[in-house]
Amino acid sequence: MGNTPKPKRRDRVTRPRPTTASGRPPWVKWLVGGGIGVALVLLVVFISADVTQNPQGQADPPPGTQTFFNTENTHTTGPVQYEQDPPTGGPHEPQWLTCAAYDEPVRNESAVHALEHGAVWITYRPDLSEDDIDTLEGFARRSEVIVSPYPGLDTAVAASAWNRQLKMDEVDRDLIDQFIRAFQNRTAPETAAGC
Repeated sequence: MGNTPKPKRRDRVTRPRPTTASGRPPWVKWLVGGGIGVALVLLVVFISADVTQNPQGQADPPPGTQTFFNTENTHTTGPVQYEQDPPTGGPHEPQWLTCAAYDEPVRNESAVHALEHGAVWITYRPDLSEDDIDTLEGFARRSEVIVSPYPGLDTAVAASAWNRQLKMDEVDRDLIDQFIRAFQNRTAPETAAGC
């Protein structure tokens, strides 16, 4: 035991770590570049989501828009007498109306539930010309828009959102577009809940 030679201790050679011209390790460059890349991707996602929901940006309310104060948004299974015609809010059915263009009148209570979710409901007198009806139905290609005839409507067209309504004596594509951009998913209690 005492005569066993001890192995020679080798001195450790420390190698210099690779660095960039700035003196930082290369992984720092990758980390910073990756962070910038993630930030850009998130920016694109947020911008595209906003453009998808509102392709032309938010608009001011069109002239003639009325404001109401329906605060109750409870579910009910019975018929409801609404203060506005067509209604712009209030109690409604538990099941909302699917956003689309309809050939027949829809139940107010179902449409109001869709309004609660941020939809815009475009109603029209059934005696409008086919061209006008086709123009209105074109709006239903957008998300969160319902288009349906409304017998007894006191004007040619009404655009309704939660607590907002614009009645028009004729189909005005620009005013309807402005109304949608001003109120879709903006005034409802459950905005962007979908329909």
